[in-house]
Amino acid sequence: MKEYKVIRFPKTRVATFDICAIGREKHHIPALLEIDVTDSRKRIREIKRDGKRISFTAWLVKVIGSTIKDHEKVAAYLKGKRELIVFKDVNISMIVEKSLNGQKIPIPLVIERVQDRSVESLYRQINEARNHQLGEKDIVLQSSAGANWPERLYYSLPGFIRRYFWRFMLAHPRMAYSRMGNVSVTSVGMMGSADGWFIPVSVHPISFGIGKVTKKPVVINDKIEIREILNMTVLMDHDVVDGAPMARFISDLSGRIEDSFCLEKN
Repeated sequence: MKEYKVIRFPKTRVATFDICAIGREKHHIPALLEIDVTDSRKRIREIKRDGKRISFTAWLVKVIGSTIKDHEKVAAYLKGKRELIVFKDVNISMIVEKSLNGQKIPIPLVIERVQDRSVESLYRQINEARNHQLGEKDIVLQSSAGANWPERLYYSLPGFIRRYFWRFMLAHPRMAYSRMGNVSVTSVGMMGSADGWFIPVSVHPISFGIGKVTKKPVVINDKIEIREILNMTVLMDHDVVDGAPMARFISDLSGRIEDSFCLEKN
């Protein structure tokens, strides 16, 4: 009797390997944040009690998209050595975990024009993607339009050719943007309960790792209070943006999350 079993990787893992290999070549600077989301989560619960369908994750996507729109260079693609390509819209690639043959598989969902969308519409799109039945032919490089034959061919190629594809696409920002947007968001808080930060590997100009919300003691007005704190990691490409603009973006983003940005409109 065998003392082990062999598990075949799903095809989606192939692209994950390639993204990690290419992503480690990027000059990403990580920022590990603790953000007080007590008031914002309270407001979201109130809105949900009023019958509106939103979620904390959908709202975070909205805040990220709106803040990036006001600091658009943080999501710019580098073209060559001396130019940046800044796109009009903020298109966010977000990981949705799905089941296929008993295995959990991460599938990216590209959410377009996030800066112009309502939290409710973002929630609907994320929820529909999560509930969509995944078939064997679905692959990781899909957009809302589905996979095509070049993407299916991708999995049959040797690794060095697949990685050349990624390098070629990143050297052509319009192609990269059309396939995967200009922002990446991974919400581990949706998939597990581990406390702490995680630092994702990404090929995007800016990437977010959304961790768990935990209760922690915080000093407010010289008094200790128990607050709900979100662990968030932000990766920004230092080839695209310098330290001072990074700091201003992070400050603006943190302030909007703590101040329940745009929730009064829902």
